[in-house]
Amino acid sequence: MVDPVTVPSVVAVRTQRVRVPLHTPFVTALRRTEFAETVVVTVEDSDGCLGWGEAPQVWQVTGDSLAGSAAALEGPITDVLVGAAADLSSAGLIQRAVVGNRSAKMAADIALHDLVARRARVSMVEHLAGGPGIPTHLTTDMTLSVGTPAELAEAAAARARDGFTTLKIKVGTDAAGDAERVLAVREAAPGCVLRLDANTGWRADEAVAVLTTLADQDVELEFVEQPVARRDLEAMAYVRRHQPYRILADESVFDLEDLVDVIRAGAADAINVKLAKCGGITPAIELLRVAESHGLGRLVGCMMESHLGIGAAAALVAATGIPGEQDLDAGWWARTSPYAGGITYDGPRIVFPHAHGLGIEGVLP
Repeated sequence: MVDPVTVPSVVAVRTQRVRVPLHTPFVTALRRTEFAETVVVTVEDSDGCLGWGEAPQVWQVTGDSLAGSAAALEGPITDVLVGAAADLSSAGLIQRAVVGNRSAKMAADIALHDLVARRARVSMVEHLAGGPGIPTHLTTDMTLSVGTPAELAEAAAARARDGFTTLKIKVGTDAAGDAERVLAVREAAPGCVLRLDANTGWRADEAVAVLTTLADQDVELEFVEQPVARRDLEAMAYVRRHQPYRILADESVFDLEDLVDVIRAGAADAINVKLAKCGGITPAIELLRVAESHGLGRLVGCMMESHLGIGAAAALVAATGIPGEQDLDAGWWARTSPYAGGITYDGPRIVFPHAHGLGIEGVLP
């Protein structure tokens, strides 16, 4: 008779704050930052195996703070995980432990997946895909921060020289000048695919005016991301109907309820799934599945977070086979990775480590 396999239990959840300097300020319609600030968490099982995750701070999008994420991780999430099985049967405990606090849930959920992958001695991509035959890298777009037409043109030309072939232009701070900014980027990087992201910064009439102007100038755009306020799905549906470009919902889709609302309103052609918005890999898989089943395009993006969270998001893309260049450039903005191990950047390529789980071995001093 074969003895049943004993699943180890979670014995500890630990946190530490990490501040990652950026080599260039990151500016959107919602904020400006010179650092990626995050709470790094480790989940340890009774065999001494560790899983790693992170909870990025993005006040203006998720409302989650370093202090709040640390409190959620050290309090209710620790309470439900310690003593629980160190496998994915405990993923639901994380989501039910506390209302909101999705960055904290993201951190714990990634750490649990990482722990399971390490125990199985497979990479995170293999763990999520359920088998071998994984890609060695993934390609990302590059974001161009809010700026003047001249600044954007200079940045676009530089990123094209770096090998990026898809550029996402941050707009939404000044509708009257946004068309000029986009035209400047097109001229500076004529071979690049262009995406726009207004980060909720336009009114519906402004969005239609800007996008109609660009269409009249024969500007090709892959999509326009979150043109209007998060909750104003009627306005977003109006924009979708009154200009020719595909609309991508970002801030409008945090969870499954949000996605259902977007689908019912006919407000978007595609969605941007971010682990910090939805609460980790487990809910992201469901969002991606439902979006695909309803014919919506899928993009996996990120907040201004570190290589740890980006590695998890990139692994999810690789495992699920989502086509196209993703939106996972945040780690590129860091002066250096704060970790021993994990993903690396080679121009637009996110290179997966030859390691178990996410390959993170520690936080560098």
